[in-house]
Amino acid sequence: IYKNDLIAGCQRSLYAKVDLPHRLEAYNLNEAFGTRNFLQNWDHYAPDYRHFIKVGISGILNEIEKSLKNHKDDPEKQETLENMKTAMLGFKAFAKNNANSAKELLGSDGYDSERLQFICDNCSFIAENAPETFAQGLQLIWLLHTCFVMEGRLAMALGRMDQYLYDLYVSDVNSGRITKDKAVELLENVFIKILEYKNVCDGVEYDDVVNICIGGSDVDGNCEVNELSYCILEAVKNCNIPGPNLSARICENTPDEFLDECLKVIGTGLGYPALMNDEVNKKALLRYGYDEKDVSDYCMVGCIENFITGKQMPWSDGRFDTPRYFEYIFHNGQGDFSISVGVKTGELSEIKSMDDFIEKFEKQLSVGVKKYMTSFYAKNMYINEKNFTDPFLSCFDSTCIERGLDMHNGGCKYPSAHGVCLMGVGTTADSLAAIEKVVFVDNQATLEELRDALDSNFEGYEDLRKKLLAAPKYGNNDPFVDKYAVWFLDFLANEFDKFKTPDGGGVYVAMAANTANINAGKIIQATPDGRKEREPLSDAASPTYGRDVNGSTTTVLSITKPDYTKVATGSVINQKYSPSMFSEEKRTKLLSLIKVYMKKGGQEMQINATSRKTLIDAMEHPEKYGDLVVRVSGFSAFYVTLGRDVQEDILNRTQQE
Repeated sequence: IYKNDLIAGCQRSLYAKVDLPHRLEAYNLNEAFGTRNFLQNWDHYAPDYRHFIKVGISGILNEIEKSLKNHKDDPEKQETLENMKTAMLGFKAFAKNNANSAKELLGSDGYDSERLQFICDNCSFIAENAPETFAQGLQLIWLLHTCFVMEGRLAMALGRMDQYLYDLYVSDVNSGRITKDKAVELLENVFIKILEYKNVCDGVEYDDVVNICIGGSDVDGNCEVNELSYCILEAVKNCNIPGPNLSARICENTPDEFLDECLKVIGTGLGYPALMNDEVNKKALLRYGYDEKDVSDYCMVGCIENFITGKQMPWSDGRFDTPRYFEYIFHNGQGDFSISVGVKTGELSEIKSMDDFIEKFEKQLSVGVKKYMTSFYAKNMYINEKNFTDPFLSCFDSTCIERGLDMHNGGCKYPSAHGVCLMGVGTTADSLAAIEKVVFVDNQATLEELRDALDSNFEGYEDLRKKLLAAPKYGNNDPFVDKYAVWFLDFLANEFDKFKTPDGGGVYVAMAANTANINAGKIIQATPDGRKEREPLSDAASPTYGRDVNGSTTTVLSITKPDYTKVATGSVINQKYSPSMFSEEKRTKLLSLIKVYMKKGGQEMQINATSRKTLIDAMEHPEKYGDLVVRVSGFSAFYVTLGRDVQEDILNRTQQE
């Protein structure tokens, strides 16, 4: 327990090196059993905190006892429920142990007895009862989150904190037990500890991406922004660390005051909250048959992934490198730059029009989609669900206890969902537009010449590359190229809609990358948009950096043309604005731009507010910028801790003035 703690739950003392014989033996025994991983629904989950706050540990244990009686004639369900009970009793002991630790420290040098007693009283109370104060509710969920990290689960969401803690907050404020400032201090005491994971675990180069969701609207469309929403905004701003991955659900009647406060926090350089279009996300999720009430309570897990809170298995996703499939068209199904293969679609001489080219491109992509899903099934369907259960996590699903089933064995209300991150919409749209313009409209090159130019990485074809680069580019409100971004999403969403997860859930598409565009680019040859081999692909749902050159208004008009109601996972639009855009006189214009973006159907936007000059100086003098936080993609990070290629990717984003 730290000397300034008000909320217990520290990771620093929970890790031990495998340097003693008995530890090594235990470690090896556990390793022999194996474990689930991210692709097999291990983490990236949002517990049913709303119910847990209401009933507490004791309430969950009572529900387990009731279900044991209801399923007394079913041995398998009895075993499942007994495992849940064991896990919950362990969690109860953990709460008591934190109380005892605080009690033992009373009178210790440098510790404040009042703070220690506060922790002791709250941990002792929640071990036996449902929380009755805001601090107790916050203490309960933070201890639970700490346990998830102890299990090795990362990106576990804290969900809609401004909703499930609001009643306790209001009760405390009305009774005079706390003030708004005290609530902010308690939140800060929790949020700052998210940074511990990176600092405590040797060799870990990333933060625990803990998504917190604020705002949004209820099932009747009423805006749910409240005073606690503002408290959470202030707390994450004051902490100034990457970990709390804050997401703000923006609905049609979100107050301008709230959106402006979001922009103020973004303007500090933190890059969050990410701004989510509530109406678009709801429509996208409703396509999969979820109840409207459950959809209205969605939050985000991990970076930007939409999740039905406490009612489905943990999230998983993967990467689909769309621009790779140009290589297969130009080589009749064979890979030239890599060893992978496509399908034979004929010789280039057979392609007489842009429609012919699109038809063959779609054939390549369709086969690629089937290969992706085959790989996904292979990595999931070999698991014996009975041997890889999650009794502790299942306690925080809304129906597992009542059904007497583990979440991986039919306990959840809804089946699992899987997201496919579609790489390179900007690269793909720009490439198709360049082919149409240079080959089929202006007749300045043949497809065979273009193939040779790509194979040689444009060496000796510099003039042709200039023509390709001069073709219309996505992000400038030009229908010639924007139509291909619309096609990109429509076609791939339809292809993946044909598949289900192993337990019958939806296969979503995502327009996100989270820096994977950099590694994807390293294994994809030069592309028809003029990009050279090994260079990054365009990022997420954003235009290719440096090509959206006509200002932020035209960029917004371009990127809102695809139908994002087909993107149930969520999308990432990375934008970079000059810090001056967040001044009092200019921020009003930015607020208006965001509202137009949402009204026209944009799904998500996140903004860096750090100048190019500062980023360059930080790369040259990292010792001066240890606390510089930037938005990377679906998460934020300390800039100087990022790899050089990621730093350059952020630096190269178009900076709007």
